[in-house]
Amino acid sequence: MNQTLFDTERPAARAAAGPRPAGLPKVIGLDVAMGITGVAGEGWTDYVKAKGQSQHSRFEQQLAGIADYTRHAAFVVMEGPAFSKNNKGADALSAMRWMVRHDLWKRRIPYAVVNPDHRIIYAVGTAAPKDPDTGQRLKGDPLKAVVRQAVADTYGITTEGEAKYDQADAYIMLAIGLHWLGWPLAVVPDTHRRAIDSVRWPERGLVITR
Repeated sequence: MNQTLFDTERPAARAAAGPRPAGLPKVIGLDVAMGITGVAGEGWTDYVKAKGQSQHSRFEQQLAGIADYTRHAAFVVMEGPAFSKNNKGADALSAMRWMVRHDLWKRRIPYAVVNPDHRIIYAVGTAAPKDPDTGQRLKGDPLKAVVRQAVADTYGITTEGEAKYDQADAYIMLAIGLHWLGWPLAVVPDTHRRAIDSVRWPERGLVITR
């Protein structure tokens, strides 16, 4: 991946963002989906894969798997819908996201929902990265690959396998949540940090006191 694709400050972004305090609240990042949900905590990523034949069985498997990862979380940051998309399965995915949110609410776990554009901005500094050769806006897997590479470059987390893009997206959810709390995982430029201001966050005290 050509690192000149975005700003040249990215290599320096891997500098430590300060000492990590003892007793840091446990934050979990989620990229919720019907088939594969990316999950991330500080220094690690994983995923939940639903293999059920029916929609209801996939709902159940996803909810159970996500609940396992968020069981002791103080705060969860999850990716929200891309409202510009009207694809098949959008209704089920919306239901899945709301069931996750409702489950967190029932367990009194504060959460925030980050728009996909703001996830990309926090990762690479712009919501519309372009191919350096053609100048065309990146879409689909090439766009996902840029975010995945940013996670590797900025945080030293290289995701692999079938869920690599989902896990990378979840790590950005984690990173933006920790940054909002005041404990950024890395030093990032203002072009990236501006994404934080566009998210509707819960009361910080609800997270810190858990």
